[in-house]
Amino acid sequence: MDKNYDLSRLCLFTGTVHYHRLNRKCLLTDGAKYLAEGAGAFWLMDAAASYLLELGTDDWFVQVVLKVTGSSAVLTLEDGNGGVRARQEIPYTDFPIPHYTLYACWNGEHWVLMLPSEY
Repeated sequence: MDKNYDLSRLCLFTGTVHYHRLNRKCLLTDGAKYLAEGAGAFWLMDAAASYLLELGTDDWFVQVVLKVTGSSAVLTLEDGNGGVRARQEIPYTDFPIPHYTLYACWNGEHWVLMLPSEY
């Protein structure tokens, strides 16, 4: 984790000025990029993106939920109504937040990963 990273700043992201390319079909908002850089969590963005590409675009909205217990975690992609679309156990992580949700929205061309406050 970046020593200058401040978790309390995540709530300050309320929209985005720039979109940052993660891969050819996935973009990050400013807040999602701040989280990935500060928490050393590009692995989380990559994991979410790989599932999003696999799931397709039938649902335009997906919740990406990471639940950390000790040094392991469970990543789920949910439909927003409690339905789990994908699940992965993460054997080791040092992610600094015990429970975090990202939103992913299909904009017609790309999946956009964002903080809930940016939705």
